[in-house]
Amino acid sequence: MHIHILGICGTFMGGIAVLAKSAGHTVTGCDANVYPPMSTQLEAQGIRLIGGYDADQVGLAPDVFVIGNVVSRGNPLMEEILNQGLPYLSGPQWLAENVLRDRWVVAVAGTHGKTTTASMTAWCLEVGGLQPGFLIGGIPQNFGVSARLTDSPFFVVEADEYDTAFFDKRSKFVHYRPRTVVLNNLEFDHADIFPDLAAIETQFHHLVRTVPSHGLILANGREAALDRVLARGCWTPVERFAVPDGWDAHASAPEGTFEVRREGEPQGRVHWELLGAHNRHNALAAIGAARHAGVPVGVSLGALETFVSVRRRMEVRARVRGITVYDDFAHHPTAIRTTLEGLRARVGASRILAVLEPRSNTMRMGVMKDALAPSLESADAVYCYAGNVGWDVRGALQPMGTKAWVEDDLGALVARVARAAQPGDSIVVMSNGGFGGFHDQLIAALQDDERQAAHAAQT
Repeated sequence: MHIHILGICGTFMGGIAVLAKSAGHTVTGCDANVYPPMSTQLEAQGIRLIGGYDADQVGLAPDVFVIGNVVSRGNPLMEEILNQGLPYLSGPQWLAENVLRDRWVVAVAGTHGKTTTASMTAWCLEVGGLQPGFLIGGIPQNFGVSARLTDSPFFVVEADEYDTAFFDKRSKFVHYRPRTVVLNNLEFDHADIFPDLAAIETQFHHLVRTVPSHGLILANGREAALDRVLARGCWTPVERFAVPDGWDAHASAPEGTFEVRREGEPQGRVHWELLGAHNRHNALAAIGAARHAGVPVGVSLGALETFVSVRRRMEVRARVRGITVYDDFAHHPTAIRTTLEGLRARVGASRILAVLEPRSNTMRMGVMKDALAPSLESADAVYCYAGNVGWDVRGALQPMGTKAWVEDDLGALVARVARAAQPGDSIVVMSNGGFGGFHDQLIAALQDDERQAAHAAQT
């Protein structure tokens, strides 16, 4: 079968392309922005990419067009598909019908931590010998790819609540029909498609309605929103985590070791490099999900000790002059806060410089602006890029006083952070996009300062 994917360079749709190619299909695709790294990954798979959405792509005559949710009415190729009555479906529907059917699907949902928890779960299943397939919205460094198709009956999928396509406004995850579900947390997000938290809770309950009675739901016991979702009706056994009467983690100081308990009974310890209580909760969910799939708890504990975090989740990009530069995907205030609190527990009194691009649709709409300053309290200095924001970032960060700097020019932001950085500092660059190449520009500036200092010492 030949499938042509519209919006192929998105993480999810790119994963669909990899799975389809692995299944033996002919795959082509198009996108408005065809550029590395996704373009090079897809081309390495032998997938032809086309820049733009010209209507003449219908001449490729695929068996079906798979439509990403980046595509809307008015898109010239989509209009031609509709006018000619050509077959099309959404990415989640294609995944459900061609990959997930007849498999034991482990779905990881939640506002935060989906990518990391799905990656942990897949790694626990892998170490447990189950060789799972997976589709994850990032690149787990233990695997090196975001999607994999295997002969295993087990498949781990990052279950996103964002809408499916312009013609299907349900959340993606209602298509997946999982047997094991993680409900990691639930807050208001995606203000571009959801009017309020209650609307998102409704979508989460739609997911709950699809889980069989012989399945399992692992729910964060600290989340009132998830309690409300389950109170609407639940027909599946529920295990809670992050609470003493369920799966719980007891951390040791300093960061790096924690004990896992289930209903108060010790299960073993984990020694790892990840930071923060949020990652310990992610680990608890992964252990519980893997146990439901048949992986003994002790095996999962060992797997987590060899787990390498997902790219762009507190990924160390460089160490220059004793300064560590991290790349992190945090963009929601809760994720920003937990990321910085985790790092603070690791570095103690050493300085943390937080650099933020408010890029997500919700952040650019200004919905979370009142929560922004409190989320950054663990940082010693905050640098924010306001070049793509239509609301008053300076006003939002005013409560931070002289700790916060706002720049409208990316180059000026790079220069300011580079001047401020000192040996021993941790710089956390937070964005859910490319940030205009900020990371590389900052590292280059720090390296240039290092070279100049070395030259001055020699002369």
